[in-house]
Amino acid sequence: MKIFGEELGRLGRWYVALPPLLLLSFLVGLFLLAIAGQTRLEAANERVRASQVREQSLTEYLALVTGAETAQRGYLLTDENEYLKPYTADFNAIEQATDRVHEAYATLKGPADRSGELRQLTDEKLHELQQTLASYARRGERPFDAHSIDGGKVTMDKILQLVGEMRTAESSELSLAMQRWREDLLWSRWFTLLGAALNIGLVLLAMRLVYSEMRRRAAQATALRDQKQELEREVAARTSDLMSLSTHLQEVSEQEKSALSRELHDELGGLLVAARMDLSWLQQRLPTNDPSIEQRFKRIHESLSAGVDLKRRVVEELRPTLLDNMGLFAALRWQFKETCRRTGMKCVESFPDQEPKFDPLAAIGIFRVGQEALTNILKHANASSAHLSVEIDADSFILRISDDGKGITPRRPGMIVSHGLASMRHRVNALGGVWSVSKPEGGGTTVTAVIPLERALLAETV
Repeated sequence: MKIFGEELGRLGRWYVALPPLLLLSFLVGLFLLAIAGQTRLEAANERVRASQVREQSLTEYLALVTGAETAQRGYLLTDENEYLKPYTADFNAIEQATDRVHEAYATLKGPADRSGELRQLTDEKLHELQQTLASYARRGERPFDAHSIDGGKVTMDKILQLVGEMRTAESSELSLAMQRWREDLLWSRWFTLLGAALNIGLVLLAMRLVYSEMRRRAAQATALRDQKQELEREVAARTSDLMSLSTHLQEVSEQEKSALSRELHDELGGLLVAARMDLSWLQQRLPTNDPSIEQRFKRIHESLSAGVDLKRRVVEELRPTLLDNMGLFAALRWQFKETCRRTGMKCVESFPDQEPKFDPLAAIGIFRVGQEALTNILKHANASSAHLSVEIDADSFILRISDDGKGITPRRPGMIVSHGLASMRHRVNALGGVWSVSKPEGGGTTVTAVIPLERALLAETV
């Protein structure tokens, strides 16, 4: 398993996966508990509401029955018709009230549902009320005897007793329902509190994990930064060592070339000149008319002359005598004209009027940069013209060589694959300067070397 590009082990996978799983499980459990608690609260509320409805229906029913009986009693005792209006209204409403009681108790099962018994007593009571009024109407006189007035007292007492028992049972049911509702509410609050506590705990755990991860990544970043700095220091040190080594090898190479050049000039040059002188002496002391011998003497003279020319070219390649005898500008002019002569290019040069005294190491380094640039033009540019410019300003020596050839192939900045270009850049960097190669918009290639004068000139002339 990978996270943020890092490979995690078995413990790391549990370390990453466990908190989300716990949080998800907790949320699902909390959701189910909330649903269950809400269901229990709704059931308790419904139970309380049903109990209240039954209580209210019993109260309305009892009020109507009592009102009807009271109105009838008042009519029988006073014979005033104004008592018949409330009696009639209550009498007609009793049946509907009984139906409401029956509907309210329809949800109850078993012994708790006594609405049928109440309906039976109600029918008996209504029948008794009607019979009493009917009997009174047939007699045409007021029945003052107790039996006529209190004839329905037994049924009424049964209704009152039954309603009282039902209300007592309903009060107990309401108390139980309220108690259950309070318990469910308390449990719901406890579950909510527990859920909040667990949620806070998980949030704190997640914060701790995130903080630990941030600290771990900060430590990794610090370690990587330290490693990077250490690597940069090591690379810088190695680069400095390599540059120093390369500079030393170039200096040693130039010293060896200079020593070899002097040895070739002195030893080989002397031997070739001596051989030519001895051959001329023999030719003068041993005259002959044999054409073949004369041909041999001529061939030897030509070979010795070719050897002298070859020696001169090799010596100039190893260490230009013009550089040591005439100076840097003369050596650059000779090299530039020689390149243009070989390729037939149109050459334009620009030098300052006066040449300062250059440090020998700087002079040979600058000459090698110019020589390498001209060699590249000779080999690769296919140019028709070239321009060599030397400038000296307040604190810099500037060498610029350009051509109108096919130009250098564009590459990534700082990327040099040619050993000749790398050699030029290193020589200029070793002198503390800046080297660049570019491809102008008009085509061709421009090589520029900018070297501080304090590194190019002799110390007493700076």
